[in-house]
Amino acid sequence: MPKKKKVKKVKKVKKVKTKSLSKTVEKKTMVPGQDEKPEIKKIKKQPSEKRIYNIKDFVVYPKHGVGKITSIEKANIGQIDIQFYKILVEKEKLTLTVPINQQSKLRPISSINQINKCISILKTKPKIKRTMWSRRAQEYDQKINSGKIYELAEVVKDLNKNTDIIADQSYSERQLFEKAYDRLKSEFEAVLKVSPEEVQKKMDKALGRTKISENLE
Repeated sequence: MPKKKKVKKVKKVKKVKTKSLSKTVEKKTMVPGQDEKPEIKKIKKQPSEKRIYNIKDFVVYPKHGVGKITSIEKANIGQIDIQFYKILVEKEKLTLTVPINQQSKLRPISSINQINKCISILKTKPKIKRTMWSRRAQEYDQKINSGKIYELAEVVKDLNKNTDIIADQSYSERQLFEKAYDRLKSEFEAVLKVSPEEVQKKMDKALGRTKISENLE
């Protein structure tokens, strides 16, 4: 009897559905045609930050010092509605107009704790730098216009001569000292809510300028 030939069993391979895969590939590779135009939305309102200030609030504008918000007004410029603060800086007899969406330039007046820390700074010894005066003057001016109260207190402390004799200070030194002193004093007044005379006594005592205050009286 002839032997029967063995037939090899061929495994059936399951067909993989490629329709769903091809669709996903198409979605990823599809590039929007040149004819498709993106939608352009017209901005009619001024983008604004969260308003945190109200009328009669005291604020600090770095380049000018303490000011008081007298009003919040609106205007239409280039078909855009803009809201802005009117801020009176009494020391400089100046009214500032600050758009609300640029109020990051402003800061609220300091807390009592910050004022107390400033007094502690005024009591410390001044730092004596050996660099040229022109360079130091530039550094002091930058600190004054930074809007940071601790840096302002440092300038007052460093330029304080414990004396009111003009010969003991150069003209530019005296100008910078008075600028920093007046700005610090105006913030003390706004926070402590006391008379300018009381604030001056407090500051001069911390600086060791008590004799000057007595002579002014």
